[in-house]
This record gives sequence, structure tokens and C-alpha cells, in this order.
Amino acid sequence: MLLASLYNYWVVIALMMIGLYMVIAQGNLIKKIIGLNIFQTSVFIFYISAGKVDGGSAPILSEGESLYSNPLPHVLILTAIVVGIATTALALALVIRIQRAYGSVEEGDIQALAHERTEGSEQ
Repeated sequence: MLLASLYNYWVVIALMMIGLYMVIAQGNLIKKIIGLNIFQTSVFIFYISAGKVDGGSAPILSEGESLYSNPLPHVLILTAIVVGIATTALALALVIRIQRAYGSVEEGDIQALAHERTEGSEQ
């Protein structure tokens, strides 16, 4: 069965939709960051799945091997994981600053307070 053999791509689609839903539907900034991380993880899984060669071996020259897997997608994902961790740390630091400035991490509350502050400064 072709659909059952491609289960990792179904996992990618499910994780992408969960992450996208969390980013769009949630008002809490922490939950939005978690949604972005879930979405990012699905992209990692997609690249790793696409980079796998069935029957391929490690790219080490040896007798009898003619099909090799390309290690570049996996190396790029390792780099992307490090960048993702740094981005998440920066986003969480910004959320801490926003919470200290506005007293909330809810998007609606922050927008209302920012609107009140801009109206107060115009008058």
C-alpha cells in the first residue's frame, strides 16, 4: 500500500497543520512560539525524509557499494536545529520583555494596551 509506506509524509502534514493552527488561532505568545517550533520540526522531518535514499549506504568508498546517500540534507538540518534553538531563545526573551512592559502575554491585551497608550500620547 503506497499510502502506508509514506507515513512520514503524513506526519509532516499533520505537524505542519498543528503548528500553523497554533500560530493563527492562539492569542498567547508562548503558544505561538510553540506552534512555530512544531511547524519547524515538520520541515526538518520533511527534509530528512526527502534526503533518504532507499538502499543507499553512507558515502564511504568501499567495494560492492554503488548507491550512496547524500549527507548534505542531514547536515543542513543540524544547522537549522541550532538556528531554530537560537531563534526560539530570542523569541522567548522578547516575550519576557513584552510581559514586563505590558503585564501580559496575550495578544489581545497587548494590542489594547498599546492602543490606549497611543491614544493617550496623541491627546
